[in-house]
Parts: sequence; structure tokens; C-alpha cells
Amino acid sequence: MDRLLILAVSVSALFAQLPAPNESGVSLGHIHLLVADPEAQKKIWVEALGAEVTHAGSLELLRLPGIYIAVGKARTPPTEGTDGSTVNHIGLAVKDLAAVKAKLDALQIESTAVNARQIMARFPEKVTVELTEDPGIATAAAMHHIHLATPDPEKLRAWYVKTFGARAGTRGNFLAAFIPGGEVDMRKTAERQAPTKGRSLDHIGFEVRNLESFCKKLSAEGVQFESPYRDIPAIGLKIAFLVDPEGTRIELTEGLAGK
Repeated sequence: MDRLLILAVSVSALFAQLPAPNESGVSLGHIHLLVADPEAQKKIWVEALGAEVTHAGSLELLRLPGIYIAVGKARTPPTEGTDGSTVNHIGLAVKDLAAVKAKLDALQIESTAVNARQIMARFPEKVTVELTEDPGIATAAAMHHIHLATPDPEKLRAWYVKTFGARAGTRGNFLAAFIPGGEVDMRKTAERQAPTKGRSLDHIGFEVRNLESFCKKLSAEGVQFESPYRDIPAIGLKIAFLVDPEGTRIELTEGLAGK
């Protein structure tokens, strides 16, 4: 196998699939944006962050290592963005922060420096994305974390640990629930934040092995589903929806891995 073919195979493998799931069969899956102007949003993910366009049936996805970004057209304008929502922001690792910031500047995306290695970028329709430099990653950008806001971080982390088999830990001063593909961090707030449904970041997603059995298990444990398990051949996915105790809408999928 010549060097160019080896390189092509290696790059393909980086994007080929989501991480192997944990013992509960769960990994990070996707972030779903429902916005008034999907094309403006997708342009940034592709041009500034190197996301690769792929499809699950009729559903277009933007692929980064560890996560898919789905960008859909909202039926009605989003009520608001991530600020004030239970999902305060999402966080990515980037290989070269200066290079990414230059691309964001060229696309007229505002950003604020947190420190020399980290910025907070305001994507269209008030979607906040934290970008932290990590020269050790192999691609321009990769998934790092989902940052939730809650008055009770310990209680919310415990729910993610119990429900999805996450590993309890910390990142700096934040409590965290580690799931293959990244982590779910908890930011303490004085008051409960707004649910995500209807906002520009409408829901987060986890990929689940044997989703039907997983949903039956959760139901037996008393977990209520917003939308029950169903198979959707048109997009090649099995899905279900639930809502965490603070109001974060969560889509469970089976079939994203390897898209």
C-alpha cells in the first residue's frame, strides 16, 4: 500500500465513526441545531472547523471526530440561543486556535478570548461554541464537551451517570459526566435555565447500541419518554426522545455510528 493510500485510509478512519460505546452501550452522538438560516450555520462548521458533510438517508450531517452536527430549518424562528438555556454552550478542541480564529474573523463571527488558548465564539442565531487549543489532536477540530447549566450540578451529574452509564469525574472546577466521545459538564447557576426545545440548539444526542432494549430498560426504571422508540427507514436510524431533569432535550439514536 503506497503512502498516499495509507494517508487516505488514515484520514478516513478519523471520520469513520463515533467512539466505541461504554458498558451501557452509549457514546456521544450529535448536536442538533434548528435555525432560521441553516446554510449560514453550516458554512462556519465546514469552512472554519473542517467538518465533513455526510448523510444518514435524507438527513444531512456535519461530521467531526466524536460528534455529528445536524443543522435543520426551524418551523418557527428559534425562541433564543444557548445563553439562558440548559445547554449553555458546546466545546470543541482545535489544533491551531489562531488559524481557526482567523477563519472565524473572515466569516465575521465574533469571539472573545478567555485566555491565550481558549475563545468563546458566537455562531449565528446565538449558538455559543467554546474553542480550546489542543495541538495534539489529529484534525482541525474535534468534539470535547457539552456544558449544561443547573442549580444542582451533583444531582444532574448523577442522573447522567445512572441513565447513560457515564463516568463521574471533574474538569477543573466543573463536575463532569464522561461518555465516549467527550463529556457532559455541569455549570452551577442560581436559578433553573430555560429548556432547550424551540431554541437554536434544540437538543443533544447520544448514540445507543441496541436502542430498543435500552429504552425498555429505562422505561422499567421509570424514565419518561417525550417520544417513544421508533424505527425510521428513510434516514436509516432508530430514535427516541427524552428530557433530562433540567429540561435538556435528548435524542437517542441507533445507526449514526459509521455514517
